[in-house]
Amino acid sequence: MASMPDPYHQLLDAAIQHLQELKARGVQFVPVAPETLVELKQSRRLAPVRSRTTQPVPAPRAAPLVSRSAPITAKTAQPEPPIEQALCLALPGQEAVAAPAVVLSPEAKAAAFAELRERAMACVKCPHLASSRRNVVFGVGSLDAELMFIGEAPGADEDEQGEPFVGKAGQLLTKIIQAMGLTRNTVYIGNILKCRPDTPGQSAGNRKPTPEEMKTCIPYLHEQIDLIRPKVIVALGATAVEGLLGKTIGITRLRGNWKTYRGTPLMPTYHPAYLLRNQAPSEKRRVWEDMLQVMERLGLPISEKQRNYFLKGG
Repeated sequence: MASMPDPYHQLLDAAIQHLQELKARGVQFVPVAPETLVELKQSRRLAPVRSRTTQPVPAPRAAPLVSRSAPITAKTAQPEPPIEQALCLALPGQEAVAAPAVVLSPEAKAAAFAELRERAMACVKCPHLASSRRNVVFGVGSLDAELMFIGEAPGADEDEQGEPFVGKAGQLLTKIIQAMGLTRNTVYIGNILKCRPDTPGQSAGNRKPTPEEMKTCIPYLHEQIDLIRPKVIVALGATAVEGLLGKTIGITRLRGNWKTYRGTPLMPTYHPAYLLRNQAPSEKRRVWEDMLQVMERLGLPISEKQRNYFLKGG
């Protein structure tokens, strides 16, 4: 009779199952710090061998972090590098990809971004969206931006002009960015969906993108994030948060609380369109408090006037 799996392989099987569930939800890469990989390799060496009557499950393969002849010790251990330098372990069936160890030159980054833009502009993975769009709305801003704003999808104005956040909500976003002491040219603005969701039978208005549409299009956004490497991401609205984090508990509960997306700090907040519908100073203040947190994380100067926006007597 086959023996019971040992604790090590039970944990390993559970980890593999969890990665498979993440893959099913559209997650492509999981950032793992080098020290964690070292611990996993050490655990593998210490793990007991399974009975020959059971089918072994191979342990995850990781790229060596140090020379085999110089194992990590208390003297040779190095501080954990920034998260953007951590090795990304691929999910089952995918190739492991490491974050670039050397920052791309401005020319190389521009060339990579141009190639990505070309692919996105020609994309027809969603035939119903490709047939109804006027323009692919790729994104706008600095390729060296420390701050990235991400919405859900283009609207009618964006589809017309081929640029994200240019309608009334976009104009309000521009004012928020300027109030932070920044400009649209110094940040990067994009959407999960690059095409406006079609509205068959409607003469006006927009619709929420479907989970499948966002899942199909989000790899373009992932490449944008990987090339820009922002220090902070701001997710605008409930749908953007759902598309990025898979959270459906409501933006009211999520906003103002730091999350992490692909190794980057992420701040969920209300969509500017919400502030156009509800112009109460208290709601504007909540969004501004989120932006103050972002400014602090980025190390931007904050004046007393900025701190007191939307406060009585401020």
